[in-house]
Amino acid sequence: VEKKGGVALLRLNRPKQLNALCDALFRELNGVLADVESDATVGAIVLTGNEKAFAAGADIKEMEKREFAEVKRTDMLGFWSNVAKLRKPVIAAVNGYALGGGCELAMMCDIIVAGENARFGQPEVKIGTIPGGGATQRLVAAVGKSKAMVMILTGEPITAQEAERSGLV
Repeated sequence: VEKKGGVALLRLNRPKQLNALCDALFRELNGVLADVESDATVGAIVLTGNEKAFAAGADIKEMEKREFAEVKRTDMLGFWSNVAKLRKPVIAAVNGYALGGGCELAMMCDIIVAGENARFGQPEVKIGTIPGGGATQRLVAAVGKSKAMVMILTGEPITAQEAERSGLV
């Protein structure tokens, strides 16, 4: 967390895992977001990763061990959407990969700014599942039904330039 001139810069920091989204990361992020939300000196939030990845999706190693009953009982993804509930504007600054849950996290933000090398996608179909963090609704709202269906059903990522043309960034 860095604060400067009324802006809080929050950087996801799991570089070896390409900022894969795990429970621990989201718990820490939600705690920081709560602090920043209540900080009167902060007027806006920028959420970013690193040059390789904003967030390359959910941590599959963490998720693969879970049974459906546990996921349902614990509301596993329930605390992932806190970013969308903030009253202060949140800007996603995306470089590298924003895939699966990472793309969903970016879409929870109010504005997405993308670097030239950003890649957006919902590759869940390639491992036999569907987006679980709101992409089926947010992506349709951002890029339209047909483009969202292509992205979700093929799992193929799009470039920053295509994301801009489509209205995602």
